Amino acid sequence: MFPDTENEKWRILKSENSVIGLFQGMFEKNILTFNPSDVRAIQKHLKSNGLKLVKEADENTEGPESIMLEDPDGNQILIDQH
Repeated sequence: MFPDTENEKWRILKSENSVIGLFQGMFEKNILTFNPSDVRAIQKHLKSNGLKLVKEADENTEGPESIMLEDPDGNQILIDQH
């Protein structure tokens, strides 16, 4: 069931293997979330292209982990591997 758009300001979108979450007002800042299968590979790619991460994944571990960055407006982008 989808949230009541009058009162809730979030959505979870899923298409095949991609899951994206959009949240407004539920957290301190607006946040966009992604749930990939390999967050460490994404972190390596982002860092090799000069992006600065707010939170980094521990590359010496396996399994669930997350990274976070912010867009130019300060909105958070969470890439969260479950």
